[in-house]
Amino acid sequence: MNICVVALGKIGLPLAVQFASKGHRVIGADVSERVVRLVNDGAVPFPGETDLDVKLKEAVAAGLFSATTDTAAAVAQSEAVVVVVPLFVDAEGVPDFGWMDDATRAIAAGLKPGTLVSYETTLPVGTTRNRWAPMLEERSGLTAGKDFHLVFSPERVLTGRVFADLRRYPKLVGGIDEASAEHGVRFYEAVLDFDERADLDRPNGVWDLGSAEASELAKLAETTYRDVNIGLANQFARFADTVGVDVTKVIEACNTQPYSHIHQPGIAVGGHCIPIYPRMYLWNDPAATVVRSAREANAAMPEYAVDLLAAAYGDLTDVGVLVLGAAYRGGVKETAFSGVFPTVEALRRRGAKPYVSDPMYSNEELEAHGLPGYQGEPIGAAVIQADHAEYRTLSPADLPGVTVLVDGRRVTDPARWTGVRRVVIGG
Repeated sequence: MNICVVALGKIGLPLAVQFASKGHRVIGADVSERVVRLVNDGAVPFPGETDLDVKLKEAVAAGLFSATTDTAAAVAQSEAVVVVVPLFVDAEGVPDFGWMDDATRAIAAGLKPGTLVSYETTLPVGTTRNRWAPMLEERSGLTAGKDFHLVFSPERVLTGRVFADLRRYPKLVGGIDEASAEHGVRFYEAVLDFDERADLDRPNGVWDLGSAEASELAKLAETTYRDVNIGLANQFARFADTVGVDVTKVIEACNTQPYSHIHQPGIAVGGHCIPIYPRMYLWNDPAATVVRSAREANAAMPEYAVDLLAAAYGDLTDVGVLVLGAAYRGGVKETAFSGVFPTVEALRRRGAKPYVSDPMYSNEELEAHGLPGYQGEPIGAAVIQADHAEYRTLSPADLPGVTVLVDGRRVTDPARWTGVRRVVIGG
């Protein structure tokens, strides 16, 4: 096949390389000239994705992958188009479709009869049928479901391990009609491989969910579930703090029973997905009080962590406090909706002098994100915000002057912290 992947970001580029690795000819379309130039040189434009550098070089060298800024031209040469353009959501959960609208209009300009268009960007329920189909029809003069096929197939991978996750999880597909779904299933079966999964009720592979709406809801539901579950764990942790109970022992005990799958509490829920998609779900379903409460509970955790610090340390006015970890999770160089930002702001409201360090970021990079880099200033306390592996062996000798440590991720070894008050969330 000839395939076009629209948007060569942290999901789109690995997808394009995966398709090329199956022998298909892939054109990546991106609005960034820098990204296109690097990709055509076989260079990865962002760090941290396992095996992407090697696989990209192989695909480019084999003549199976190239990139362009001309989306319409790339679409015109393709039998299938996969769209992974970012969709932004504001603090109230209102989607900003600007970038996706622009991309969809460009796709429509090059759309030809018989083409499959698959949206992988997480969307509110109903968007594929009610927004993209009419927009593609208007600009192309073609009819969705008759002249071209249209599906929604959510990405279900984590950055840093995209290739492994593509094999591990079933690929969900939902079409605007039966013929679109059939084309979508055949396409993904031709571009993906799947691990055997004895734990699934049916074989791992491409699963047709019956409609675009069902596929859209599946993505929102699985990510919203995680946010709600973490919110519940955080509520348990906060109560455990009031009664002197170690919540992790409670959760471990509960999860020995097969119907209990309680997640772990922590200082923050960050990233492009879990903090965002529940808001998107609420845009569809504003009466979902459970979802709203969980999102509020999780958003309050950085402030709560600073409350724990103040309770253990005392007045934080003019105290240097080092926040360890700018990334939203360990081992990933990404600050999207990271808990570092509200943690720093909460410290400032307490009168503290916050600093930030992260083994994956230079001080210049931190400053570019609006974060105060640490250059050896005097500190009296520290807060662990990201569970980087480097923090597992951290000890007081690494943080001279610190008398209180709030480990918001339970990543440190308590045996190393004798002589310093170590506080964790949930006892």
